Amino acid sequence: MSEKISVEKTVISVEQDSFMPPKARDYLDMDRQYRQLMYIHEAAIQEVVSRLNILKGEFQFSNDRNPISGISSRIKSKESIIYKMEKKGLPMTVSALLGNIHDIAGVRVICPFIEDVYYVARMLARQKSIELLEVKDYIREPKANGYRSLHLIIHINVDFAERSMSVPVEIQIRTTAMDFWAGAEHQLRYKKEREFTAEDEEKLKHCADLMAQADEEMQEICGDFNLDRDSW
Repeated sequence: MSEKISVEKTVISVEQDSFMPPKARDYLDMDRQYRQLMYIHEAAIQEVVSRLNILKGEFQFSNDRNPISGISSRIKSKESIIYKMEKKGLPMTVSALLGNIHDIAGVRVICPFIEDVYYVARMLARQKSIELLEVKDYIREPKANGYRSLHLIIHINVDFAERSMSVPVEIQIRTTAMDFWAGAEHQLRYKKEREFTAEDEEKLKHCADLMAQADEEMQEICGDFNLDRDSW
């Protein structure tokens, strides 16, 4: 099985930035400052996606197959940010947001095989302008509902006109099977016309386990064809 990605916990200190208002106006006018924050995080997403596309292109021309089959991204909505800050008991300030909410910018990477997930994670973590802050391995330790994915929290350097900023981005890396299950589970769980029951939960957990078993068996076949990580 893949070697474990380890990372030491890092304390993040956030300084007031020129993009942000002075401390006297640190309390969020969410409509106005959301746009500023989204611009910064969108730039960070572009940086991460660019790195991933470079890796994808290199894999395409240098190997028999590509460990990256898809890349997507999203910015967390203003409502989701406010909900998460309230849930954490945080003040509605820019500094509190940047210091504690690290998944405003999100990138998702889809891979064919389990080993590819860890390989892509290592390729990202080794890049000089990327600092790996936290790893949440929901593949080896799935969530109670069956959810599986590898989550990385990184800081990536983004160059603006007059300064550079280190911006947090959450990267989710998962197999095609994991992504299918997560997407289907989300649609079913939040369907407004029907209550999500304990029986539904059990059925979806069973499906997640079946897909995990299929992923493991596909990984074994990958190894039989010498397509595992040692062939890179």
